[in-house]
Amino acid sequence: MAAPIALRLQFGGGAELLFDGVKEHQVTLPSQSEPWDMKQLLVWIQRNLLKERPELFVQGDSVRPGILVLINDADWELMGELEYQLQDQDNVVFISTLHGG
Repeated sequence: MAAPIALRLQFGGGAELLFDGVKEHQVTLPSQSEPWDMKQLLVWIQRNLLKERPELFVQGDSVRPGILVLINDADWELMGELEYQLQDQDNVVFISTLHGG
């Protein structure tokens, strides 16, 4: 059984508006039999933190195009994207690069 994982989640560039304007969340993911990965984290965020308009944050199993994801200050594309296995104390940042006009 994998131990619970404490994470710092940050939302910026307008993405925080989907989370009641809260830019930073300290969360603890519960224990589960498999290690947590980014794909499972996105589902957890959608169920537990996302307050409105999920279509502006997720698309299918992943984040919507136009949302930059950083894991410990590195682009998640370098970390394996959805397959990345979360570690205790990871810092995950979601920045929207889409701006309405």
